[in-house]
Amino acid sequence: MTATSTLESQPVASTSSQQSLYEASTQYRHWRFSPKQLVDMRYALNSDAVSAIRNAFENDSPGSSASVAFLSAQEEYLLVKLYVGKVSQLCAHFRFPEEVEATAVTYLKRFYLKNTVMDWHPKNVMLTALFLATKTTNHPISLESYASHIPKTAPSDVLDLEFLVAQSLGFDFAVWHPHRSLWGIWLDIQTLPDVSLGDLQTAYEAATKHVRAARLTDAEFIYTPSQIALACFSLASPTLASAWARAKFPSLPHPPVADVLGSIEAMILREGSPPDVEAVREVDRRLRLCKNPEKIVGSNAYNKKLQEKEKKAEEKRIRKAEAARIAMEEGDPFGNELAKKAVEELDDDDDDD
Repeated sequence: MTATSTLESQPVASTSSQQSLYEASTQYRHWRFSPKQLVDMRYALNSDAVSAIRNAFENDSPGSSASVAFLSAQEEYLLVKLYVGKVSQLCAHFRFPEEVEATAVTYLKRFYLKNTVMDWHPKNVMLTALFLATKTTNHPISLESYASHIPKTAPSDVLDLEFLVAQSLGFDFAVWHPHRSLWGIWLDIQTLPDVSLGDLQTAYEAATKHVRAARLTDAEFIYTPSQIALACFSLASPTLASAWARAKFPSLPHPPVADVLGSIEAMILREGSPPDVEAVREVDRRLRLCKNPEKIVGSNAYNKKLQEKEKKAEEKRIRKAEAARIAMEEGDPFGNELAKKAVEELDDDDDDD
């Protein structure tokens, strides 16, 4: 059994039915990776983006890409991490509950497993991810009110990216969070004998801070929410965490959960802090110089891309009209079969876009 699967059959602070629900979730099926997979995904995404953007620069102005210092995969990761931290600041401003904050962070991090910052700046995606999270967690706010409380932000800045963000998430909006598992562990420990409620409350508050630090790491992509929660409690109080594990697995001399706690704790302590602001500021400065010109309104590459889309849309319209005309000539006034075929072709073209 691998380290990341130790608790997949061992529920932590939850019933067996709840664990089964997690294993059936899109998070379990679509958003769990090994550390190597994450590195490889980000490297491949960055490499493909640099190649595509270099070509866009050359098409826009031959020879212009030679002087461009493109971002590395690690630099992209640092910039995203900076804006993960800014989600917390925005949530404090709006007084959003923790569920909204945790969900927005997950959306932002997942988005950049599918996209590059050189196409979409994390600031804009962060604002959209947070607004989307308010809706999916049932804490909605009007778009106008939301945008009006954020400097230099119009409603269109948020709404224009909403479908892109949702699509990049695979429309997987439900998220299982460690802070909810942590609350379950806290309830469990209260039932143990000889536990000081004062010490328990102090440990719970410290563990909550570790859970928030874990959001700055890749932990949620590698481990289950319950594993992360227990590791955070262990960081706060190894004694109480061990007591809980012994009570949960009384017949085992060595609880299986212990096998992964060290790795998670090390990750949180090593990576659970915001990145150096000066280093990220330099990355952001370079991003302005290597942003995909096809995404910059008014550039030659943007205008060319727009013309290509308009031409393709016109070709679709002509094909659809021609299909209807042929259907009429063949005595099928509704063009059922041909219309169906035309729609399928249009859908195929949309996927190519």
